[in-house]
This record gives sequence, C-alpha cells and structure tokens, in this order.
Amino acid sequence: MAVTLLAFLLPLLWTALASLGVLPDNSSRPPSWRGSVSLDHFAEVGIAEPAFWQELVTSVLTAACAAAIAVGAGFLAAFGLARAPFRSSRVVTQGFLVLASLPAMAYVIPLSDLMRRVHLLDTFAAVVLSEAAATAPLAVFVLHGAVAQLAPEWEEAAVLDGAGLFRVIGRVVLPLVAPSVVATAVVLFVLDWNMLLVPLVLTSGEIKTIPLGLSDFFTFERELDWPTAAAALIVSLAPVAVLAGIFHRVLNRFALDLRTGE
Repeated sequence: MAVTLLAFLLPLLWTALASLGVLPDNSSRPPSWRGSVSLDHFAEVGIAEPAFWQELVTSVLTAACAAAIAVGAGFLAAFGLARAPFRSSRVVTQGFLVLASLPAMAYVIPLSDLMRRVHLLDTFAAVVLSEAAATAPLAVFVLHGAVAQLAPEWEEAAVLDGAGLFRVIGRVVLPLVAPSVVATAVVLFVLDWNMLLVPLVLTSGEIKTIPLGLSDFFTFERELDWPTAAAALIVSLAPVAVLAGIFHRVLNRFALDLRTGE
C-alpha cells in the first residue's frame, strides 16, 4: 500500500515543486533540481488566465448547487424505493447504478439539445442541472442503502403521533441518515468539480469551470509555462482538499453505504 500511495503522490509532489519554481535539470549528471523556491508563479496564474479566479468561484458554486440538487432528489427517491411495497424495488435501485455507470457522452448530447430547446444553453443553470442529472443516479443508489438499514418502526410511531409524510422524512429519517447524506454530497461535489465534458458541451465561453480553465494552459495556441500551470493545478486542488479534510470521518459512511447498496 505504501508503494501504491507513493506512485500516486509522486506526480502531485512533482507538480507542487514545479509550482514553487523548482524544476528537474535533466542535463546534469546525475539529474538534479534547479530553481529557487518562490510563490511568484501563483501570482502569475491570474495573468496567464485572467478569468481563473472567477472560474474557481464558478466551479465551487456549480458543484455545490449540483450536489445539493442531486442529493435532495436522490434522498427522496431512495426513501420511496426503500419503503416501496413492490418486490422489484431492489432491481430498480440496481438500475440506478447502471445509469451512474454510463459514459458521459451518453447523456451530454441529449441534455445539450434539451437545454437549447428551453433556452438555457451556455448558462449557469444549464451546467448545474446537467451535472445534477448526471450524478443523481449514484446518489439514489448510495442513499437507498442507508435508508434501507433503518427500521420502519420509528416512522410508524411518528405516523401514529399524527406526523405527515414530509415531517416523518425531515424529523425522523433525515437525522438518522444525515452522515450518509453529507458523505454522499461531498463525493458528488468532487465528481461535479472534476466534470469536464458537461460544461465543455453546454457552454461556449460565458460559463467556464476550473477543468475548462486548466485545459487552456495545455493548448497549442500558447506556449506552456509549466510552473504557472502547476500553480493553477495546486490552487484548483485546494477547495476539494479542504472539503475532504473537514469531512474525513463522515466520508467513511459513503463506502459503508456503497457496500450496503450492493
């Protein structure tokens, strides 16, 4: 495991050193490092990509909104399937896993046509709704496992006390599965944050997320300034790293519910 972890971390370490201006010197024997540690390349990110900080904010907002919508809709659907009286509800739940496994191109083209018809193409709403639609099946599958573990007696007792459906969901079910809901939201945020094809197809410049902005550093139209590009990569990792650090413990619930959903 240590060797595998090192293999994954080496490219990230290489990028972090490059963002500080430390680059490998392959012309020397043995190969060495050249350059001095500096934070200047982080300041140059805004010069190389003037809209980078706006793209960072846009990515945070789109990913957060899409994750919230997907989890909200997915939680209600998961509750309905977990308490459905028909026996094939588990088969339907497995179908959501199949939907979550579809390649992005399978739904991006129909979604782009739909957004064009409703005049939402190249808008913030189009990106948010499309990303939510792409990740909602995974939310349904995972949250179904969490809700299915709950004994229905708590809900039945609340109904006998006169609680309605939404009160049962909000006051009884949701507090019990809150860690799973939060963990699922964090995972969906990461998936939405890294999504490239959806904003690529649905936008033409008005709305730009971090994956699209980073791709501009690696085009043939401009000479690649690797230290500045590396600094942009490191900055783009910061929101996800902070989020994962805050919710480190609760993320274990996602793995548990994923196994339960199987």
